[in-house]
Amino acid sequence: MPHSRPMPSVGWRCLELRIPDERESWRLILRLDLDAVVIVGVFSKKTRETPESVIRACRNRIKRYDQVSKEDE
Repeated sequence: MPHSRPMPSVGWRCLELRIPDERESWRLILRLDLDAVVIVGVFSKKTRETPESVIRACRNRIKRYDQVSKEDE
């Protein structure tokens, strides 16, 4: 499996990055913007599928990030 894969279930330009450890397999969910790499989730992967609660939390963080970014413009 590649070290990263697209995560359209989270959002546009979102990826899941795989980071193996001695004991666990970690995942970073991030979004690639033109001016930033936005890390929206980090968790230990224990099952084959990404938990729905993680996907929901990442979507909410992206939504909040976009709101704050617009306010700063």
